[in-house]
Amino acid sequence: MLATAPQIEVVGEASTMQGAIADAARLGPDVILMDVRLPDGTGIEACREIRSARAHTRVLFLTSFADDEALLATLFAGGDGYLLKEIDEKALIRAIEAVASGQSIMDAAMTHRMLAHIATLAAPPSGDRRGTLTEQERNVLALVAAGHTNKAIASKLGLADHTVRNYLSAVFQKLNVSRRSEAAALYTRKQPS
Repeated sequence: MLATAPQIEVVGEASTMQGAIADAARLGPDVILMDVRLPDGTGIEACREIRSARAHTRVLFLTSFADDEALLATLFAGGDGYLLKEIDEKALIRAIEAVASGQSIMDAAMTHRMLAHIATLAAPPSGDRRGTLTEQERNVLALVAAGHTNKAIASKLGLADHTVRNYLSAVFQKLNVSRRSEAAALYTRKQPS
């Protein structure tokens, strides 16, 4: 399908995590279409390694797993999008083009679930002394959950990059976490069953 799209050049294909990492280094693609689960590891691990070595390479996850935990893990690994395999051909090509141009993409159903979970997370549990998140902190956290980078969040909210980092720092302090992975774990635990 992608080979027939005139605006997309397929430069390689890998079926394993190690193959994806090696091909990304060798071929230097602009966008990688990645699955969450691979025979020898995860696409999340591959994404993390690829983005560490090639920060400008974008990674779009295309998976059959509508899983909040997997979605968060892809975002924290540096993924630029998360789509379910039910997507039609034209929408997939548009998503690849959008990610290539610097946008972040998330399946609409997953977006609604994430935003609902963010609202739950932002509301303090009874007896919580960490305080509530401000409206702007909730906005920043919602955009993080929607897959946006700090730079994209800054652009969307009309803020400087360092201001977004400050808001995230405040969110992490209020949630009593020190790293994105801890925030993701806390966020996942607060999901309704």
